[in-house]
Order: sequence, then structure tokens, then C-alpha cells
Amino acid sequence: MNTILNTVRRFREEENGAAMVEYSILVGIISAAAITAIIMIGGYVTGAFEDLCTDLNTASAGSCT
Repeated sequence: MNTILNTVRRFREEENGAAMVEYSILVGIISAAAITAIIMIGGYVTGAFEDLCTDLNTASAGSCT
């Protein structure tokens, strides 16, 4: 427990702590952008499969369940 407290004190006294906060914010922004992109791509892929399923159901080629 003392090791953790000493590490926190050292970061508070040095400027490395400020850099760590800045990197943490940057990682958070990048993560949010990646999650947003994945959700948007997932919506596009879902729509494409639904269109394909609709086309298969209306054609005599087969059925989609």
C-alpha cells in the first residue's frame, strides 16, 4: 500500500503526472471514436444483410430466416 501512495505522491510532484492525464484523455477520445466507427459500420453491415435477405425472400432463389 505504501508503494502505491509513494507512486501517487511522485506523480503529483513531478510533471509526469500531468502528461499521464493528457495521455489518458487522448486514449479516451481515440476509444470513443473507435467505438463510434464500429457501431456505424455495424449498422451499415446489418442494413446490407437485411436488404439481401429481402431480395432472397422476394426472388425464387431461396429464403432467408
